[in-house]
Formats: sequence, structure tokens, C-alpha cells
Amino acid sequence: MSAIKRFDHVGITVSDLEEVTRFFLDLGLERLGDPTPMEGEFLDAVCGIPGAKTTIVMLQVPGGGTGVELSTFHRPALGQGQPEAMANELGIRSIAFEVAGLEEMVARLTAEGYRLDGSVGEFEDQWRMTYVRGPEGIIVALAERLG
Repeated sequence: MSAIKRFDHVGITVSDLEEVTRFFLDLGLERLGDPTPMEGEFLDAVCGIPGAKTTIVMLQVPGGGTGVELSTFHRPALGQGQPEAMANELGIRSIAFEVAGLEEMVARLTAEGYRLDGSVGEFEDQWRMTYVRGPEGIIVALAERLG
């Protein structure tokens, strides 16, 4: 019987690979190797776009675990997307990380020019959480366990 073994990564297509990579590095993720150009039969088969060409950057939380794959397409042209989509719009709206030092992280990220979609909220004395809006409308939920 087939079964899922683990959650490997989340893929995000971006237009400015360098800027979005910098955002995730600023959050504290680590790059796994150099940007990797990719084209050919494998990519065509997997994404279902004949003649596609992309460059990917793989990132990971320090110590391992689920990764973030950033990709930009050189062929075909990128689609428009919805960079200002809010949490109630259909589709994947955010990726979340548990953090330590949420207040300090928010202060550092806002000083670097990133913004919060709302503010920091607290849930039943268990979690403090906020949504950070990064480049190209990417929403990252940062959550700190309390107690």
C-alpha cells in the first residue's frame, strides 16, 4: 500500500528570485546549495508545461525539516498572480513557522521594510501570532508558543 512518508517542501513561484530568497533568509531559513537552473523532459513532465525553463532555490529551517522551494520561470512568461490576496481568498494564503522571540523578529522585519497584514494576536494564552507580508505578496505566519 502506498503512503505519504513526510512533508518535504512548499513550492512558491516568484518573479524576483533574489529578493524573495533574501526575505526568507532574513526570516532565518538557510539556503541549500546554489540556485539551480532546470529545463528539459523532467521539468516538462512534472509541471506539465512543454518547453519550460526555471531556476529554483531550496531553503530549509535550521536543523532540517520541511523546506521551501522558490522558483522563477524564464519560459513561459510568469502569470499575473494575486499579490495582495487576503486570508479569505481561495488558495494557499500563508506558510507558517514556529519562532522564538516573536516581538524582536517583528521589529527587525518591519525595520527592514516588510509589513504586517494585521497585528500580533494572542490565542488563549497558548500562542502569539502574526502575518508578515513579504515581497510579491507572500504571507508568512509567525507563531510563538507561550508558557
